[in-house]
Amino acid sequence: QWQIVESGGGLVQPGGSLRLSCTSFGFSFHYYAIGWFRQAPGKEREGVSCISSSGDRTHYADSAKGRFTISRDDAMNTVFLQMNSLKPEDTGVYYCAVAWDPEQTLAGLPPEKEYEYWGQGTQVTVSS
Repeated sequence: QWQIVESGGGLVQPGGSLRLSCTSFGFSFHYYAIGWFRQAPGKEREGVSCISSSGDRTHYADSAKGRFTISRDDAMNTVFLQMNSLKPEDTGVYYCAVAWDPEQTLAGLPPEKEYEYWGQGTQVTVSS
């Protein structure tokens, strides 16, 4: 059974850091682009970052540029999102999603409809 599991969320003070992980079970991340999304309370889900299937292209929402870093380790079937200098507005449920993209045709931050499988999310709360 295919499954995606996010972990690493929690409560952190403003200015702090968290490292989120996204791991696949039952299938390989190879040839998949991986995206991170978040949904703040009362708001729509938004794209935060994406990494190409080869790992050589990364994209970030303006709100994440300079503070977040996405990376992947296909041997571990895991994608990471390092989040530094966290702000209260980063609070939300963070989701990982995968999009089949062996030819690397996806560009920028692909919309949600491009992603086939989603994790259940991990809660990130930035508060003093």
